[in-house]
Amino acid sequence: MPSSVKRDQITGYLDEFLRVHDVTDSSPNGLQVQGVADVSRVAFAVDVSMQTIAAALRAKAHMLVVHHGLWWGSHEQIAGNMHGRISALIKGDLSLYAAHLPLDCHPEVGNNVELARLLEMDVMAWFGEYKGTAIGAIARPQKALKRDELMKTIEKKLGAAPDLLPFGPARVRTAGIISGGGAMFAEEARRVGCDILITGESSHSAYHMAKEAGINLVFAGHYATETVGLRALERRLKKLYPVATRFIPAPTGY
Repeated sequence: MPSSVKRDQITGYLDEFLRVHDVTDSSPNGLQVQGVADVSRVAFAVDVSMQTIAAALRAKAHMLVVHHGLWWGSHEQIAGNMHGRISALIKGDLSLYAAHLPLDCHPEVGNNVELARLLEMDVMAWFGEYKGTAIGAIARPQKALKRDELMKTIEKKLGAAPDLLPFGPARVRTAGIISGGGAMFAEEARRVGCDILITGESSHSAYHMAKEAGINLVFAGHYATETVGLRALERRLKKLYPVATRFIPAPTGY
């Protein structure tokens, strides 16, 4: 049976471990909605939505940790969808904790280092500065990989069929990895020596950028590439605290 831990103990640990106050972001990271003070069950999901909130409440969770939280940029009017989400969180006494860029770039449980681990690559350096933080991992396999074989591995590991713009070398010695929407960094990835950039979401403007740079560009799914950091964070939290955890799948197909 799980034991209870103080909400503020968990959020304090997450704030420090993920360095949420040190990473500039368009999302307010950390505790976004305060719920019950004692926590024994923590749910994890990529996005906050009525679907994931409802699933967390059905699981009797006391805290929901997400990658994509409620607000982006300035805070919105609490009406419409926003009102529905906040109302459900408050009625359920469910805390909401968000970690966006701090989870992308984290050197231990970040989306990008976890993607590298899944693909059996070693992170060598970082690139792709966004809002003052380098978020992209430069990673290398133990030996050069055939591009087509790497695509099969990505599909197997993430459970989603990736799309490829094959504008780079047929053998991959160095990969750039940026989860989510990182296609804008294709030119920079090539400039720092990457043969391929693995990211999540496709972009019309990235086609010619990748073609002219001579780099392979892989779109493996925004959702799929951003489940891995949350799962790593879930494993870490479960080791540290006597709480029950659950990952809530809510794929979008993108």
